[in-house]
Amino acid sequence: MLVLSRQRDESIMIGDNIVVTIVDIRGDKVRLGINAPSEVPVHRQEVYEAIQRENLRATRLEPGDTQDIGKFANRGPQRPNDRPR
Repeated sequence: MLVLSRQRDESIMIGDNIVVTIVDIRGDKVRLGINAPSEVPVHRQEVYEAIQRENLRATRLEPGDTQDIGKFANRGPQRPNDRPR
């Protein structure tokens, strides 16, 4: 792990297009400003880990998850206001 010392309003560069700036320091809390391209996801670690857990959960099928799948196979495209006749 690279450890850097920075003061308020100082920045570090990650690659060519990500800038992390120290916005404020209050006691034991540091506020960071992150400027990154929109295609680069930026999350707090706990949010990132929750996303990863949910993505993993979504890839797992439970035994009952597919029991009704055949009911919808031959219905074709449906519009929201279509009612069975």
